[in-house]
This record gives sequence, structure tokens and C-alpha cells, in this order.
Amino acid sequence: MALLQILLQVQVAVENAQPEGLSVIGLLIKGGPIMIPIILLSMVSVYLFIERSVFISKTGRIDPNLVNNVKDMLLREDIKGAIVYCERSSSPFSSIVHKGLTRLGSPIRDIESAVENTARVEVYKMEKNVNLLAAIAALAPMFGFLGTVIGMMITFYNLSVSDNISIANIADGIYVKMVTSASGLIVGVLAYIFYTYLNARIERVVNKMEVTAIDFLDILYKPASK
Repeated sequence: MALLQILLQVQVAVENAQPEGLSVIGLLIKGGPIMIPIILLSMVSVYLFIERSVFISKTGRIDPNLVNNVKDMLLREDIKGAIVYCERSSSPFSSIVHKGLTRLGSPIRDIESAVENTARVEVYKMEKNVNLLAAIAALAPMFGFLGTVIGMMITFYNLSVSDNISIANIADGIYVKMVTSASGLIVGVLAYIFYTYLNARIERVVNKMEVTAIDFLDILYKPASK
């Protein structure tokens, strides 16, 4: 009966709440100190998403004539010109071809190994700090759960020191519980979406790198083809 009375009081309080009492800032404040790390995690996730998105966009730009131009120069035996051409193009694709060109004269397997190692370095640059989004996706809900525990502790403490079971005695704890839980889940879901989206974009760039590397190695295997 006591629990039913509390639930009825909560319902009445919500129905009679004024619009200004439901503002986003007001609700975040009601979440208490535990909202600080959750808000910080949300800011970090947004920053990482924007920073990585911009970097991947720049990295993913490829000169469609890169391989063909290098091929023409190699057919003219202008290796130095091909190297300079790649140095002028600041992209992971030109870096891969440049590394292969600087290894010309070595066994083909050594050239392949150099190209693969360069590609791995470029992929690492794109993936830098992306895994932090996965960590935030896991941490944010945990902070929300911690807020739930703290909210319940506040609720039971207020009930233990008061003989009057009313909404006023449990409101603070309920606010902490609900606000932190919802905020933690929202931040976690958004961070996971950011993480998945960036990984998909990186995968597309990696596929382009593989195509570029294969086309370049084909030139070395078939130097006389036009």
C-alpha cells in the first residue's frame, strides 16, 4: 500500500508539473554530480567524431589518375619523376605508391612487403582514437547505472530519516536515478553509432588502398603493358 501511495503521488506530481520544471538544463542539474563525467564523455565523443570524420574525409580523397600517371612515367623510365609526383600528392594512396617506387630494384616480394607496411601505417592513422568511442559507449551506461545506485541510496536514506512517506522525500533520489540512467544510455548509444559509422568509412578507404596497391603491383608485374 505504501508503494502504491508513492507511485500515485509521483503521477500527480508529474501531471501538475510546470513546463519550466521540465527544461533540459533543469533535468541535468537534478541528475547531480554524476552527470559531470557523463557530460564530459558526451563532449569527448562528439569531438572525436567530428575530428575523425574530417581526417578520414581528407584521407579518402584519391587522385583517379594516380596509378595511370605513375605507369606512364615508368614506361618512360622516369622513376624520379614518378617519385616526385607521388611526393606532391599528400594522400595515403600516393604514400603507398611512393614507398613501392623507392624500393624499385629490390625483389618483388620486398616491394610488396613495403607497400603493405605503409598501408598498415596509414590505416593506423585513420583508426587513431576511434577505439575511444567504443570505450565511451561502454563507460557512459556504467556511469548511468552508478547514478541509479546513488539515486536509490538517496531515496532510502530520505525515507529512513523521515516518518512521512511523500513525494518530497523521494523526489531527489528518483531524479538522480532516472536522469543519470537515461543520460548514460543516450551517450552510450550515440558513441556506439559514431564508432560504427567511422569504422565503416575507414573500411571503404582501406578497400580503395587495396585496389591502388594491386594496380601498382600489376604495373611492376607487367611493365610492358599499355
